[in-house]
Amino acid sequence: MKKKLLFISANNFAVPYPVYPLGLSYLMSYLTPRLPDYEIQMFDIMTSNLAELDAKLKEFQPDYVGVSLRNIDNVDSMNSEIFISHYSSIIAQIRKSVNTKLIIGGSGYSIYPGLLFDTFKPEFGIHGEGEESLLQLLKALDSGTKYEDIEGLVYLADGQIRINARTTFLRDLELELSDDLISYYWQNSGMLNIQTKRGCPYKCIYCTYPLIEGRKVRTLNTEKIVKSLKYLSEEKGIDYFFFTDSVFNLDDKYNEKLAHEIIESGIKIKWGAYFAPRNLNEDMLKLLKDAGLAHIEFGTESLSDTQLKNYGKSFKMKDVFEVSETCNKLDIDFAHFLILGGYGETNETIRETFENSKLINRTVYFPFVGMRIYPGTPLHEIAINEKVISESDDLIAPKYYISKDFDIEILKDLAKNSGKRWVFPDEDLSVIMQKMRNKNKKGPLWEYLLK
Repeated sequence: MKKKLLFISANNFAVPYPVYPLGLSYLMSYLTPRLPDYEIQMFDIMTSNLAELDAKLKEFQPDYVGVSLRNIDNVDSMNSEIFISHYSSIIAQIRKSVNTKLIIGGSGYSIYPGLLFDTFKPEFGIHGEGEESLLQLLKALDSGTKYEDIEGLVYLADGQIRINARTTFLRDLELELSDDLISYYWQNSGMLNIQTKRGCPYKCIYCTYPLIEGRKVRTLNTEKIVKSLKYLSEEKGIDYFFFTDSVFNLDDKYNEKLAHEIIESGIKIKWGAYFAPRNLNEDMLKLLKDAGLAHIEFGTESLSDTQLKNYGKSFKMKDVFEVSETCNKLDIDFAHFLILGGYGETNETIRETFENSKLINRTVYFPFVGMRIYPGTPLHEIAINEKVISESDDLIAPKYYISKDFDIEILKDLAKNSGKRWVFPDEDLSVIMQKMRNKNKKGPLWEYLLK
């Protein structure tokens, strides 16, 4: 009789649009051929509710339940939402519905592996890259063998929470998306997600990507990526994708190879990704555009050289201006995502950012106010040293570093006077976006704010 594993995507946050539970699809794609004696299914709370989860659990009767926690909160200092109580209700429903072993993972969990283990009290947790760790754990549990040395595993021993380090990572990953979910996300998101790299080598003072994926960059198998794109394009009619890499332009040779393989495959798709505004010459952008690049989301964070240095960025305003100009020359839509009021911000650097914003044409600015403080980041140490937070603050309830040396009240006036399109977090675009979705518009849609 087959063992049963049910994955649950716990995320129900859909701003600015619902995001396909990609991590669970990678897990399923990895485990299914390696666990032939298992029946593995996925349940997505985004498309369902707790009553339907209860029915699913009772009908399926899983031996193991894996819950993926994508985010802890919405990372918005102007209108904060915390998701812990929502996750607690899902876990309570699991405990009420079935007798099973609970395993928790996901990017949100990986930032707080010990704390959330203590909060939710699963049998096991897995932080960081989960495919091989989960495979080893399930095999060990089924055979009754030792699991204590599995990388990335979080477990209880002698009443103490143990968190194992991770030193090895995967590169060769298959991806098969769930047929049951494709149509929902294609209709409501206008894009489907694929990953081409894991890990981030940069040292931005606030960022959690190195904590979640590690600093070592792993480029994934290009043939398998193109195979997935081709299947989704030709068999499912999906022609717009988003590459979810922390930063897409980390490896020029790899990106050239991927672009050429997409072109040679003959598929006609559009795609976007997160980019850093550096090391992007015109020839590279032309090649990527030929391969379908249609939009870029730049993690620029500030338009002041002083602030870029304070934030630990590896580029300067010269790079931002040059790459923006090149994108305009090649007719590639792009937006700049900014953090206003973070570490080191002053009224002078704020005004510099808004003045420099006037020099970039045909773009949208998405500013966040203040920096979310996460444990294990350089910003965490800065915030403790400056007594913004205490060492005992667990940071589950979001705390923000907002510089005391600038006037937050001037931001929207400066934005209005810049003559550019600024979208602050409290601007509700849902009605506009839904109208465009209803007209079958695909992609991120922010580019229409300029038209």
